[in-house]
Amino acid sequence: MDELGCEVDGQDTNPDPSITRELFLQWRSPRAGRANPERLNNPVWEWLVRSRLNAYSANEKFNGPDSLGAGPCWSFKRFGQSSTLLPDGRKVLVGGEHEDHYDADFCIYNDVVVLHPGGRIDIFGYPKDVFPPTDSHSATLVGKHIIIIGNLGYREQRKPGVTPIFMLNLEDFSMSRATAQGDQPGWLHKHTASRSDNLSILVQHGKIDRGPEATSLVENIDDWRLHLSDWRWERLTERRWQQWKIRRMDGKQTRLWKIRLALWTREAGWEKESIGHLEDLTRELGVRPNLDAVAALYRPGIPHQEVKNGKEEHRTFRIQVDGVVVRYVEDMFSIQMTAEGELAPEAVEALTSDLVEKLTNLENALYEARRL
Repeated sequence: MDELGCEVDGQDTNPDPSITRELFLQWRSPRAGRANPERLNNPVWEWLVRSRLNAYSANEKFNGPDSLGAGPCWSFKRFGQSSTLLPDGRKVLVGGEHEDHYDADFCIYNDVVVLHPGGRIDIFGYPKDVFPPTDSHSATLVGKHIIIIGNLGYREQRKPGVTPIFMLNLEDFSMSRATAQGDQPGWLHKHTASRSDNLSILVQHGKIDRGPEATSLVENIDDWRLHLSDWRWERLTERRWQQWKIRRMDGKQTRLWKIRLALWTREAGWEKESIGHLEDLTRELGVRPNLDAVAALYRPGIPHQEVKNGKEEHRTFRIQVDGVVVRYVEDMFSIQMTAEGELAPEAVEALTSDLVEKLTNLENALYEARRL
């Protein structure tokens, strides 16, 4: 059951009989608001909020048009959406993203949905120039406002060096943009934000888009404070950590996640699945990958100690070299290596060259290391 008492993954995903195909087609597609805000309540979207049905399944129920030609179908099954619980029991959900960029139903939303304790739903839309499509942001309750910081958004809307800030007024649900002075984090997303006192918000972690000239998204290694009294950013740390991006020279995605999947199915005893993954990889790479070599990826040939990871850290690995923690984070296109301190140049060379060589051999593709 979800917070509205619906079987989101069970059988209770069928729409109310009053929702006809004609009504579904009328409200099938995402739309921006025309006012600040515009109430966009309708039976179709309210059903989708309650059911959390994905866009493909909702479209199938009404034999809707192919999203490849008609565009994405509206869905409330999202990630990168913030959820803020108000003192009166209402829950305010902002924006979010459905599916990934390669999917026909991919969409980043710029709406606000309010779930009331009694089951009522409010859906508010906004013009995109008032509140752009927003995901992977933070939402902090401050008095009668929710302060929305950061965003990943569509690539064309990103402004490297700028940290977007919006204020949601909880009295009328209007949205306004705030501009802060001072040294700011940049185009930040997937960070944490917490009230450090009544007049400021502490911002930590996350990733920053440095723009098309940068190698890719980079980790935010510093702490920041947003002062609400005068809308001013304060940089709290300036960590001199060393960071590198290890990636394929051809710019293609790494195959690490597929290799780890083949390894995991083998270790789980799923022989058929493991063989299938291994055959697919062999076709892609041109050689049969050595699954056992994965265990040694982050074990360089210089003295080091392994460091235990936290429970929630996915695809993150740590070692310690000369008293400095070295952290490896795998993503789709690279491995980001961060030395949380200063290492001697010869140690840096040993770490980067070791990993480049291992990945080159594992994937039968040239890798390189770039300093960030």
